[in-house]
Amino acid sequence: MVVTAIIPARFASTRFPGKPLADLMGKPMIQWVYERTMQAEVVNRVIVATDDRRIYDAVQTFGGEAVMTRSDHPTGTDRLAEVASSLKCDLIVNVQGDEPLIDPAMIEAAVRPLLNDPAIAMGTLKTPIRDSRECLSPHVVKVVTDQNDFALYFSRSLIPFPRDFYEEMEANPLKVGAFKHIGLYVYRRDFLIDYPRLPSTPLERTESLEQLRALEHGYRIKVVTTDLISHGVDTPEDLDRVRGLLQSS
Repeated sequence: MVVTAIIPARFASTRFPGKPLADLMGKPMIQWVYERTMQAEVVNRVIVATDDRRIYDAVQTFGGEAVMTRSDHPTGTDRLAEVASSLKCDLIVNVQGDEPLIDPAMIEAAVRPLLNDPAIAMGTLKTPIRDSRECLSPHVVKVVTDQNDFALYFSRSLIPFPRDFYEEMEANPLKVGAFKHIGLYVYRRDFLIDYPRLPSTPLERTESLEQLRALEHGYRIKVVTTDLISHGVDTPEDLDRVRGLLQSS
């Protein structure tokens, strides 16, 4: 099957305007994401989808492939769907443009279930929460799954919530059994094109989590467990942290 990775990249950002072009060890951050995504063995093609000419030109300069999209998309998934409608491929991987240290193995882990099972329309990743502060943070999305690793629910609150919460969390966050959702998605192309047309749903609006729309409409999401850790960049301080990790590696 043909697998295409699309990296949605916007210049506008409330906390960090222009972050895809932020300098990271002499390269724009979007180049780090692009090059690491290219290393995934299951990926046949990588495309940056943007509505900003500066990002498009930067990708062209380092030899990558980029496409211009409409500027009125409410979500990155809508931007992906626009690009997917003109592609000939089987699977689409959504790689966030603010993950300069994305491990290619994470992409491969998320893709393989959809290669092996044609009934799976959508997949993603989770990793055990190791820090008690992440248990309480609404910025860290949690996920619970069934015994076959299909998502039951995503939430900004702690799920599952242990009865003896504070004692267990402080002593050993891993004992709580909570998992952090990693925002890397894999879609079957046809499903992705139809996905933005699904009506918004109550839980999606309440949690402000777009993936809940799929669950509320009855679609199943395969969630693969990984011990690998992502390092997203939301602020200039996050970029400094990633720069430190690169310098020490």
